Amino acid sequence: MRIEGKEYRTIWFENNVVKIIDQTKLPHQFVIKELKTINDTINAIKVMEVRGAPLIGGTAAYGLALAVQENNDPEFIKKSAKELIKSRPTAINLKWAVDRMIKKLTGINSDQLLSIALNEAKEICDEDEKFCENIGINGLKIIEEIYNKKKDTVNILTHCNAGWLATINWGTATSPIYHAHKKGIPVHVWVDETRPRNQGANLTSFELNEEEISNTIIADNTGGILMQRGKVDICIVGTDRTLSNGDVCNKIGTYLKALAANDNNVPFYVALPSSTIDWDIKDAKDIPIEERNSEELSHIEGIDENNQIKKVLIYPNKSKAMNLAFDVTPAKYVTGLITEKGITEASFDGLKKLFK
Repeated sequence: MRIEGKEYRTIWFENNVVKIIDQTKLPHQFVIKELKTINDTINAIKVMEVRGAPLIGGTAAYGLALAVQENNDPEFIKKSAKELIKSRPTAINLKWAVDRMIKKLTGINSDQLLSIALNEAKEICDEDEKFCENIGINGLKIIEEIYNKKKDTVNILTHCNAGWLATINWGTATSPIYHAHKKGIPVHVWVDETRPRNQGANLTSFELNEEEISNTIIADNTGGILMQRGKVDICIVGTDRTLSNGDVCNKIGTYLKALAANDNNVPFYVALPSSTIDWDIKDAKDIPIEERNSEELSHIEGIDENNQIKKVLIYPNKSKAMNLAFDVTPAKYVTGLITEKGITEASFDGLKKLFK
């Protein structure tokens, strides 16, 4: 996808370093950052210089390649893998990618280890890009159906950032939007601000602007009245972990959007690559829900009159804050799951048919 007219992916390996787009600087500054060590990678995931389940997985894969480059001792690599998995507990892609890398590297001679690690990390990223492209092709059919009935602009509501910045390319929830736009279907996107980190306002709107797609930022609580007034044709969101029964764990606030959509008969779709499916956890109560630093709530970042990024306190000094990063939307509120292999109902039987 494009930034300032130039094509980018979110992560790549060049001159013995991993390069990422530092998402903590967007939308005010475009910074390409170099990751040189496994600790650089773990920190980038923790502080959300990279974020979004598929991109976290790709970054973790390259992180293990950096660990091999740093020290190819098996114990060091195992330790690095454990530290990576702990860096963000909710997104299942991270563990999936680390486990896949370790399986690939086990029993390999040390002189081949680095080249195999780099090849596998690239394969994970290339695979995700293709999956997300296919998600877009499959999801396009839904948007086309709405447009063919409506013969007017299709209004889509999304939450957080499930765009190309959250993946390697294309995005999950945004991929059908990009495909519709490329096909000439008029679309408009309602972009939830997505407090506390404002990933919708800072990232989704930014990338939609770069692709010249009409969008409007709204406060997180505005979606309900827009649905009541018929201003939303469809909701499409991403997911950090989807259970085999169809329950969806995503950015905090997703559940409330699903409830509003259900009450107003608005289709609510979740877009995901198969790497985001958790086949092991059976009960949503067992999903580890990340609780992040309360400063993400009590402070907000913006750009001042001198074009400098500043963080300011917006809460009373003595106030406490609780910052749960994710919630769970029960499968009964999900119209369908858009995957790289097709669209299915949010259920074990539906997923099993696609992913035998």
